[in-house]
Amino acid sequence: MGLLSVKDVTHWSIAVNNLEESEEFYGEFLGLEHVGRLGNSRMTCFKAGEHRILLAERKNPQDVAAQSEEPVHHSFTVSPDVLKKACQLFLEHNVPIDGLVHRGQGVFTGRELYFFDPSGNRLELRDPTWSAGMPEPTVEELGKE
Repeated sequence: MGLLSVKDVTHWSIAVNNLEESEEFYGEFLGLEHVGRLGNSRMTCFKAGEHRILLAERKNPQDVAAQSEEPVHHSFTVSPDVLKKACQLFLEHNVPIDGLVHRGQGVFTGRELYFFDPSGNRLELRDPTWSAGMPEPTVEELGKE
């Protein structure tokens, strides 16, 4: 037990290069619920389940081509059908895909689709219903189902 007792997560923040472009990607494309802008700031709030995510526009945009090799990412839980639809849409709309992992062991098992948002942030869509021994189709195969 720690010295403090944190009760919950209020929100996580994701730094983005262009707030309007990111609002469209997270709201229209990923389907997160838009809660609203934070006053006159260059931040906006989205909701995924009971979690709040702030998109905060960077003062100095980063080069998207220099996408990090770091393992840092944000993960969203989806159904198998949504994962298949994401594969199709990402291929159609040239969303940069970082890979599809079929994880049979560990803390977070399931099928994990890694990709990048318009600002180069690594994201993950995770289908927890997949388990070891099930078929392991590729992104392209899932996108055709």
